[in-house]
Amino acid sequence: MAIDDELPVMVDRTPHHVGIAVANLDAVRAFYEQTFDFELVEEFTVTGEAFEKGIGADDATGQFARLSMGDVLLELVEYDPHGENRAAPAVTDRGAVHLAFEYDDVAAFYSTLDAAVETISEPVTTESGTTILFLRDPEGNLIELVSPP
Repeated sequence: MAIDDELPVMVDRTPHHVGIAVANLDAVRAFYEQTFDFELVEEFTVTGEAFEKGIGADDATGQFARLSMGDVLLELVEYDPHGENRAAPAVTDRGAVHLAFEYDDVAAFYSTLDAAVETISEPVTTESGTTILFLRDPEGNLIELVSPP
């Protein structure tokens, strides 16, 4: 069978959200609001049998905060019970995931960062002419800031 034969096709694939499981919803939410000026869209709690089945965890509750990143939401979720903590990944680790945001001037943004924000380096311009800066949120999740050439 060819790929196009009789398989359901998603005609409208619109990105909805990027989700991050966190240990401290309030602290991580405040970081994204203060550092990137993201706005809270909604907060809610989900529990119950269907939720537990959907996420594959018994007796689970999720506290959610959805923040606007423009056309896509950042969904922060604090689960009870918490899953296992993982070491903060290096950018080059297999399976490492990062959020990336484009800025006109990464260096100017860098100059406004709170001194407590962990960065991998100062902004650098690569051979491609792109300026990049990697930093971490309070729980070690990677974020890349990019200025295209």
